[in-house]
Parts: sequence; structure tokens; C-alpha cells
Amino acid sequence: MGGIARTALLMALLTGLLMLVGVAAGYILGVSVTYTLGLFVVMAIIMNLSMYWFADRWVLSIYRAKIVSEAEQPKLHQMVASLASSAGLPKPKVAIIPLDVPNAFATGRSPSHSVVAVTQGAMNLLDEDELKGVLGHEMAHVKNRDMLTNTMAAIIGSVITYVTYFSMFGGGRRDRDGGAGLLAILAVILIPFAAMLVRLSISRGREYAADEDGAKVSGKPLALANALQKLESAAKNKPLRQGNPSTAHMFIVNPFSGVTVASLFSTHPPTQLRIARLESLAKAY
Repeated sequence: MGGIARTALLMALLTGLLMLVGVAAGYILGVSVTYTLGLFVVMAIIMNLSMYWFADRWVLSIYRAKIVSEAEQPKLHQMVASLASSAGLPKPKVAIIPLDVPNAFATGRSPSHSVVAVTQGAMNLLDEDELKGVLGHEMAHVKNRDMLTNTMAAIIGSVITYVTYFSMFGGGRRDRDGGAGLLAILAVILIPFAAMLVRLSISRGREYAADEDGAKVSGKPLALANALQKLESAAKNKPLRQGNPSTAHMFIVNPFSGVTVASLFSTHPPTQLRIARLESLAKAY
């Protein structure tokens, strides 16, 4: 399935889940279901349109990522330009995230409108080959058009979580007696987990693909394997305590490891399996 088809499928599934949240929330809050469903349809249309154009700005703003010029980060720009050329892609913009936690992600609506962002912690922790391996992984996400899907899924996941929380704890109708009321409450509790599972079923496979394609782009599968090991250890020792956990799947490793219940539904394959696959790939070089 192509990148555009995958994006359309994921957005359809997440939008459908958002509609179900609207129906359940309307019942729990004592508001007309027809009204809330209509409201959520309009919300979904506006969100999908705005996310297409502005999703990258949203995630960059969450982490205060700054687009840097070639004069500011010449070596980083040189690496990105070289990798983009190897991948047959236009050179993405480059951003630095002012966080000590080492990590990286890519965002943007298309390869010609993409941004590769790395944390200051990654710049400090990784050597040049390891950093190039990480950037190659992110370039693979750009090439496979994963970043729009990942960013849009993060936004809709955030909205579903927020609406669920507001519905359960924000007031509204309290006479939730009968099977219908119980069903609505269960729906609002379970739908966010369903939305999460929809995202995870796609993001895990994409991480394997980005590891393999990124290693081919950078030519350094073992360097990427070493980088993953370092990033995983850093995430366990010093997990990220700011930002939005719904964006965890966008990073090369889960930066919120061990912080939230959501970490039980890991957005990434086990790092050791990723490393083993990269080591096997290296033997073919």
C-alpha cells in the first residue's frame, strides 16, 4: 500500500473513532447526540484540512524546535544534504530541539515540505557516524511519506484523549443509569485505546522499514544500531518529562519510556530486535 493510501486509511479510521467519541460524549454530557455528532464532523473536516497544512508547525512548536541555517549548523546541514542526495530527495529543513534528552524525528506534509529535527542531546551524545545513521532513519521516513501520517495521528490522538477526559471529568449529565449509559462510558474509555492500537499497528512496521531504508541511505547499519542502543539507554535513564506522549511514535525511540501508562502500548518495536535486524543487514554489506 502506497504512502498516500496508508495516510488516507489511517485518517479514515482515526476520524471514525473521533466520531464515536463524539456520540458517547454527547450522551454522557447530556447533549443531543445529533448535535455532538454534527459538531465532531465539522471538527474532523477542519482538523484534517488544517493538519495537512500546519501539522509540522504544531509538533515543532510543542518541543520549541528551531529551524537552523547552514551557517549555524554547517556539519549537520552537510550530513542532511548528503543523505537527501543518496535518497533522491529534496533537502529537508533542519531543526534543533533544545532538549538534553537525545532523540530525533521528521515532520512535514511531503518530501518537498519536510523538516528533520534532532535534539541537542543527540548532537552531544552520538558520534558522527551514529548521528548520520539516525538522520538516515529520519530521511527514510521522509522518503516513505510517513511523517504526515505520524503527525496527523498524533494530533487526532491528542484530541480523542482530551475529549475523553473532558467527558468523564468535565461535568455534564450524572444520571448515567441503564445499559446505554454504561455502554457510552465504556466507549469513551475504550475508544482512545483503540485509536492508539490503530496508530501502533502501522508505526511499528514503519520503524522497521525506516531502519532498513535508512541504513541503506547512510550506508551505516551498525552505526544506526549503536545509536539506537544509546538512545534507548538514555530514554530509560532520563525519560522526557515534557511535551505530549501522543507524539511518542514520531521519535526514533520512545522518549517517554517508563513515564506513562501509554508506554505499555509501545509505539516502537523492541529496540533489541531492531538492533538485531540491523546487525543482520550489516553482514550483507
